[in-house]
Amino acid sequence: MGISYTTVTYASKQAVVSVGQQQVEIPDGTGLSGPALKSLKETAASELKAALSAEGYPEKADPDRMNLPVIFFWLMTFAVAATALYGPQAAALVEMFPTRIRYTAMSFPYHFGIGWVGGFLPAVSVAIVAATGNIYSGLWYAVVFTGISVVVSLLWLPETLGRKLEEV
Repeated sequence: MGISYTTVTYASKQAVVSVGQQQVEIPDGTGLSGPALKSLKETAASELKAALSAEGYPEKADPDRMNLPVIFFWLMTFAVAATALYGPQAAALVEMFPTRIRYTAMSFPYHFGIGWVGGFLPAVSVAIVAATGNIYSGLWYAVVFTGISVVVSLLWLPETLGRKLEEV
């Protein structure tokens, strides 16, 4: 349901979901049969919905409350930021390698990194959220790899200003 939780171990495992001032305890369903597990899920869902309602959360999203100008502003901000990144990045990659090996030398590591790091981003982020119970902890995966990229760029990206591409 997109709510943060913590796992507490007593005699048996259970998840404790905090909704505002309320805490909903959900017992571990490991080892339960199909009907018993289904009943546990239904009970937990109804308790969570009741806690959300008691804390003033709406039952479903209200499209009339969306602030479309602000959403558009942030989408355009991210689009400009992406273009500000990819324009210089293309030029920097071209300037790093001689013409005869340029395509392979810049394409392989770039696509390997994008494929592995970016490709596994959804799965790893969901796994981090499931492990921690915090719906925002999955964001650290992208933050860590962004930090690694910044450090590597600052330390090892060569300056090519004034060098001819034939001399690279």
